Amino acid sequence: MSDQTILDPTFDHPIHPIHVRSIPHGLYSQSVRHGKGPLAGLIRRHALHPVYQPIVSLADGGIHAHEALIRGPQNTPFHTPDVLLEAAEIEHLNFEFESYCASAAMIRWSEQGESGRLFVNISAEVLVQVLRQCGPAVLLHDFGVLPRRLVLEITEYERVSDMDYLARIVGDIRAAGVSFALDDFGDGRSSLRLWSQLKPEYVKIDKYFTRDISQCANKLKTLQALQQIAIIFNSALVAEGIENEADLRVLRDLGIAYGQGFFLGRPAPHPRQQIYPQAQAVISDGRVSVFPELRRACNAGALNRFTVIEAPAIGLTTTNEELADLFINHPGLHAAAMLDDACPVGIINKSQFMNEFSKLYYREICGRKPCLMHANLSPRLIELQHNVDDLVGILTSDDQRYLTDGFIVTDNGRYVGLGTGDQLVKSVTETRIEAARHANPLTFLPGNIPISQHIERLLNKHAEFVACYADLNNFKPFNDQYGYWRGDEMIRLLASICVAHCDPQRDFVGHVGGDDFILLYQSANWHIQCRQIIDKFAQHARTLFDESARLAGGISAEDRHGVARFFPLTTLSIGAVTITRHALASAEQVASWAANAKHGAKACDDGLFVQDMQGLDNLLNL
Repeated sequence: MSDQTILDPTFDHPIHPIHVRSIPHGLYSQSVRHGKGPLAGLIRRHALHPVYQPIVSLADGGIHAHEALIRGPQNTPFHTPDVLLEAAEIEHLNFEFESYCASAAMIRWSEQGESGRLFVNISAEVLVQVLRQCGPAVLLHDFGVLPRRLVLEITEYERVSDMDYLARIVGDIRAAGVSFALDDFGDGRSSLRLWSQLKPEYVKIDKYFTRDISQCANKLKTLQALQQIAIIFNSALVAEGIENEADLRVLRDLGIAYGQGFFLGRPAPHPRQQIYPQAQAVISDGRVSVFPELRRACNAGALNRFTVIEAPAIGLTTTNEELADLFINHPGLHAAAMLDDACPVGIINKSQFMNEFSKLYYREICGRKPCLMHANLSPRLIELQHNVDDLVGILTSDDQRYLTDGFIVTDNGRYVGLGTGDQLVKSVTETRIEAARHANPLTFLPGNIPISQHIERLLNKHAEFVACYADLNNFKPFNDQYGYWRGDEMIRLLASICVAHCDPQRDFVGHVGGDDFILLYQSANWHIQCRQIIDKFAQHARTLFDESARLAGGISAEDRHGVARFFPLTTLSIGAVTITRHALASAEQVASWAANAKHGAKACDDGLFVQDMQGLDNLLNL
């Protein structure tokens, strides 16, 4: 191929081929010089060209570095990197192809007079091979890129057979000033051990975990866990695959250091000086993102409050006398587990057994017979890492023996100890309460803990927002009159209306408990939305009353003092307080201010009361 200008249709600027000068001779092989494959020909003709994609600081939108990527001739199957990599595998040119790409990227970077930081991809296998064949000097060849500006982005490290050797190589190169990054961490091939051994300056998170993170709580939790690991190893995280505003906003607010993706800037032949305007607008926007929450109560997980009773067990041949002696010598036992070779097969209730054993002549007649006759051979088994659903099944079971006999705790099917009915009720209750603090089990909306966390994030970012406290009027009489099922239906109705009138990317809806809700608005039209919530609820709540109540405009019921009186149909009150950018407050104070505003809403005619910061100051100074 002649030294001619290539016009790549994906870019606005022409691409100039790489000249052979400055590429180390050791990077070529007989396979390239005499190879018949198309990739060998492309390398010989220098028909591959690098492009550069920005790596951006998510704190301010500044360009931190560029990653060098490779492209083939336009309008050919070899234009895309996937096809080039496949050809390298087929023609056994992995080493030559990667070495050429790295050299070409650094040469073009130098030719353009760039002085910024450059990420260059190289597989762990090729990195080792380069060092073995050419020595460390080849990586520090005169490409015009200062070592302190070079970041070697290690790819395909799952093929590493000797991590210790790779770690030594990385240490030698790092001593010369070069930094390292791990590519696509989390794609299923990544190694936490390699992260620990290499301690790279950067770790690039696979795009699977960043794509749609604004809608996926599990991905967000995963990134938060990786942030903790990054702190331990002193690595900066780079979120790959950022392709929309919502994901960028969440990643920014998570505190991820750097980002990369088409929404920030596409690969281009010349390094960018600025990211795309729409991306800069998101990064500069003072509004706080709404983190996705698990929209269901978290029931699963081990119950750390539960204490296993370490109790001696009996066998299939244990006699009634032996079991009686066991219960007498261990007065605290409520039952005994029956094992067959360490595996539980039955349970015997102490109270029931001792009642039988104490009967006249029982010891003489049955004392030496096996106690198997008294066993419940369908015991409830709970694994050591049990979850709430397992235990709730005992409470709701038709067989109430489980509450008196308790249950058997196992570890991988082998006997560990016993649990009692009292412990069961206490553990389930405490765990349900804790779960409700995170997600309300009725509406699946965030509970008190996520509400407080989101308020703290708003305050820490000095964001302007409106805290609204929504509460139902005359709900208790309705709940008493029609029962809890219809009461729950009304609460779910309110939850759905609140969610429908909030922007999921800017506004937060939380369920404090009962009929109390918190709405945290960053949308400018919050006042209109609140009014629509009140009106929409009044319209739909009427349908939950019987026709006679709708015609009468309410129901007759007893008040809190037991006095019968008439209650109007259930309506909604919303108290709102505007929190300014410079407000000095805590999450508890904001919630308290909103609750005070709610009292004002209940006293006004239209159900919406707005309290500004000046009014709050006057109120607090009274």
